[in-house]
Amino acid sequence: MVGFGNCERHGRTAASTVTQSAAGSKNAKPNVYPPSCSPFLLKVAELQRSHHEKEQLGQKSSKHIAFVAGEREKERSQFFSSWVLHSPNNYTNTKKMAIDLSILGTSLFSLGFVLLFAFFRHNSAERRDRRGEGFGEEIPQEVARSSDYGDYRPDGKPQTDIIIVGAGVAGAALAHTLGKEGRRVHVIERDLSEPHRIVGELLQPGGYLKLIELGLQDCVENIDAQRVLGYALFKDGKHTRLSYPLEKFHSDVSGRSFHNGRFIQRMREKAASLPNVILEQGTATSLVEEKGTVMGVQYKTKNGQELKAYAPLTIICDGCFSNLRRSLCEPKVDVPSYFVGLVLDNCQLPIANHGHVILADPSPILFYPISSTEVRCLVDVPGQKLPSISNGEMASYLKDVVAPQVPPELYDAFVAAVDKGNIRTMPNRSMPAAPHPTPGALLLGDAFNMRHPLTGGGMTVALSDILVLRDLLRPVCNLNDATSLCRYLESFYTLRKPVASTINTLAGALYKVFSASPDEARKEMRQACFDYLSLGGVFSTGPVALLSGLNPRPLSLVLHFFAVAIYGVGRLLLPFPSPKRLWIGARLITGASGIIFPIIKAEGVRQMLFPAMVPSYYRAGLPMLNKMSNSSVRSEDSSVLGAASKLIPEDRRVPRWAHCFSRDASETE
Repeated sequence: MVGFGNCERHGRTAASTVTQSAAGSKNAKPNVYPPSCSPFLLKVAELQRSHHEKEQLGQKSSKHIAFVAGEREKERSQFFSSWVLHSPNNYTNTKKMAIDLSILGTSLFSLGFVLLFAFFRHNSAERRDRRGEGFGEEIPQEVARSSDYGDYRPDGKPQTDIIIVGAGVAGAALAHTLGKEGRRVHVIERDLSEPHRIVGELLQPGGYLKLIELGLQDCVENIDAQRVLGYALFKDGKHTRLSYPLEKFHSDVSGRSFHNGRFIQRMREKAASLPNVILEQGTATSLVEEKGTVMGVQYKTKNGQELKAYAPLTIICDGCFSNLRRSLCEPKVDVPSYFVGLVLDNCQLPIANHGHVILADPSPILFYPISSTEVRCLVDVPGQKLPSISNGEMASYLKDVVAPQVPPELYDAFVAAVDKGNIRTMPNRSMPAAPHPTPGALLLGDAFNMRHPLTGGGMTVALSDILVLRDLLRPVCNLNDATSLCRYLESFYTLRKPVASTINTLAGALYKVFSASPDEARKEMRQACFDYLSLGGVFSTGPVALLSGLNPRPLSLVLHFFAVAIYGVGRLLLPFPSPKRLWIGARLITGASGIIFPIIKAEGVRQMLFPAMVPSYYRAGLPMLNKMSNSSVRSEDSSVLGAASKLIPEDRRVPRWAHCFSRDASETE
């Protein structure tokens, strides 16, 4: 064995050292080891003898113990000095043996740890399968269609993974999306009959792309939906065409306009066709909370029965009139105007397959097709008070004030629609997203965030939010850890910002710019906007790409907005500037700042323009961040994964090094 090669050569020296050491104690045992033994064995014997001496000296005084210990230390140092001096190979060989033993021990320990980890992981997977918590599990038909779906079993777990309150555009699309992911979804909708609304009828191309990604593109089929290829802008008898930049997309990609109720019913049918999704008619009255955590909802069924539904996650998307959002956000609802809706029958728009925006006085008028024979007209009436419909004030207002500003091709159909009397109104609500993260609950759709419907971006934002939420929940198997899930989903509020804040800001800014004003600077800004968009090229495709959701970049929006302001100042100063024009130009710049900066502040400056500076941005983990942006996050801190590490099983995580390779591969391509 290594370390025993020179026993005979140096055995006598070691033996004599042991004998001399033994003479210093009365009760020491004689040396019984032959000189040919290894110094290593001799040292073991020496240590054993020393231990025996310490036991016998236990009753002696502390001074004597210290003296004996000092003598033992001297003897050991003399022994090792002599051993190393006479045979350096002994020390080297013993060191090699110790290294070999340490390597062997480390290997055995590692192997045991790996086997133990595999054993516990296998058992954990089996337990998860037995509990039915596995991701993508097959949902039994009897559970999905149980008549007592809203009841809670105290001795077990809720029968539902996710409760969705509301089955409008956001709720129905979300139910279908989560149902396809294998979640057991319970949808509670106040009225499952076909709704009749005058908004939510125009889906931008960016929203249609989201619809395709969700697998819901067939919901715009067989409802007489019309293709929309852009906008036509009218002002003072002039008009300009603003087409969507769709050259790089498939020929089927465009905007879609339709009856809102038909579209919603198609999505409800898609959601209800899944065995693990149930739609129930009922009115949610309150949230069920326990120690600050939302456990579910209390609702009243169609028959008037009061029930409670429980689930690990409750998503509120019951529209702009939501009565459940007060505890989940800070609802600062603003109503700058009302829409007055009409349907024009059997008329042709001046430019086919385009939405028409008339920059009228006092505010814009919209026309767009909703079927092959119908055109929707929305007249914006600013202020909080509308002319009365019942006593004829509204009809007079529409004929005397609005009709003269309508394009001649639509005048007769507009007056006929007013005379028909089917006039409906709708408040135009605006509410920035100001959530209060609450364990067990989440807001979505118009219940969470609203913007002026002038740009028709509400459905695009809702569908984009559903995609972000789907991708966040996809790797999460167990939703029962409400606190960790809430912290993890805080990243949702930042990841949604590129699309949401772009469309929200543009809607608010355009409405203020397009509305008439007696102020000279505002008039110049309005005219500058029309002329800027009429230039064509990047001056029209850039803003239209932002409006349509095809290029959701807030910084690009800010640049275009101030480019319009600077263009307006340039128009004022050419050919010859004057003090009055300089003053109007300065007020135009300050007026533009006064329009857009409050909107950006309400959206959140950091979240909108610099989302990477928001800590919650990183709680989604690297896989989600790489999907949401073109560049990967450069961070090696273990806290980057945040709450995701507690919720996402290890076998569902993508290692950090994988993203480096995927990024390199994409750059190579």
